[in-house]
Amino acid sequence: MTDRPANTPPSGTERSDLETEIARDIRALGAVSEQIGHVFARAHGLRPNDFRALAHVATAESEGASLTAGRLGALTGVSPAAITYLVERMIESGHLERVIDSADRRRVKLHYTDHGMAVAAGFFRPLSARMRSALSPLSDAELETTHRAMVSIIGALREFATELDEGGEAGPETPRGDRDSRSPRE
Repeated sequence: MTDRPANTPPSGTERSDLETEIARDIRALGAVSEQIGHVFARAHGLRPNDFRALAHVATAESEGASLTAGRLGALTGVSPAAITYLVERMIESGHLERVIDSADRRRVKLHYTDHGMAVAAGFFRPLSARMRSALSPLSDAELETTHRAMVSIIGALREFATELDEGGEAGPETPRGDRDSRSPRE
């Protein structure tokens, strides 16, 4: 990270330098988000993987989609047995429920319960207020540009994750001996 104040763009940098700064910002966003997720998990008697699973279900629902337990297991990188146990814990704790797919009654989707949403809203409401305050100096046009950039970046991250799930390489700079030989579900 640089020593420049937050919300101050770097001056006199090339596009590649700005892209590097954005990549650093995204890593920092991921790190602090994970830290907050751990606090939420501890505060509600959950495990870190429980929070990650809840975040995947919430993300899917906010995008108008839903997840099956199998897809959730693939996204979290845990075994079918472990995801079954995790889903059972989330149902018992009142965070999630199973809903039969109306289009295919053989499929069971996972959804947040009203209780789960209320618990999450209660915890994250102060963060939402802080984020709105942090964004308030930005114009609508700046927010639209930021949103477009975030959508593009999320798309690129998802494409990369899909490639990795399909056995793709992490990149030419990753020596074969440095890779973990386990499958992502172990």
